[in-house]
Amino acid sequence: MATEILKLAAFSDGDQGGNPAGVWIGDALPDDAAMQAIAAEVGFSETVFAMPTGDGWRARYFSPETEVPFCGHATIALGAALAAAHGDGLFHLALNQARITVEGQRRGELIAAALQSPPTCSEPVDPSLLQDALALFGYTQDDLNQEISPAIANGGARHLVLALNHRDKLRAMRYQLGQGKRLMNAAGLVTIVLAFAETPRLFHTRNPFASGGVYEDPATGAATAALAGYLRDIAWPHGGAIELIQGEDMGCRSRLRAEISPVIGSSIRVSGTARFMAV
Repeated sequence: MATEILKLAAFSDGDQGGNPAGVWIGDALPDDAAMQAIAAEVGFSETVFAMPTGDGWRARYFSPETEVPFCGHATIALGAALAAAHGDGLFHLALNQARITVEGQRRGELIAAALQSPPTCSEPVDPSLLQDALALFGYTQDDLNQEISPAIANGGARHLVLALNHRDKLRAMRYQLGQGKRLMNAAGLVTIVLAFAETPRLFHTRNPFASGGVYEDPATGAATAALAGYLRDIAWPHGGAIELIQGEDMGCRSRLRAEISPVIGSSIRVSGTARFMAV
């Protein structure tokens, strides 16, 4: 069944970069074991499986090793695939724990897509988890941006946010995959968001995804939604939107945009472009 997978790069930088995602669309979803096996065979950080329902689409997301509740870049890829198959429009998605929307508009070889995330929330991080996370990457408290405190942020999935005070610290990110997986799984984290604020509205980010067996994602929409929601919670001067550059340090530059309403806890609109990849 992996031969039925569409392959798209979501949040591309024009016709380059982006995060590869698998998209499976059919009349009925395979069973859980089959979806997990397909995702492992495809080998991308996420594969989304979708089937039509009465008012939209049922969607589930699998990394090579586990199911996740929400994946932004695979949602963007799904929106692009649905637009290519059914025409430009807004598509309603039923996830395991939320209902969201994604829209797609064809623009030549690219497809512009935007999702509305699940509701967002954030909370302080436990000091012991923070120390373990800093040790994982070889960072210290002195490497952190004091204006964006470490936090647990959620925009459909749970992430640890660590904001760094120098771009070089972000560029130098290294960690042991097995150690990272144990830490993230024990804390219930999907990814760790490492971020550097070049300006109040332009961020560079990296996203270790060891919980899913992936060292790093080049574009992470769910983490972007969580980060944007957290910036709203702390009254960061975002001006209503932030732009993110991700994947640059792994040679796969990606572009994401998050639009932030003033309503605490409300959905974040995350947008970008997607491109079909050669099979």
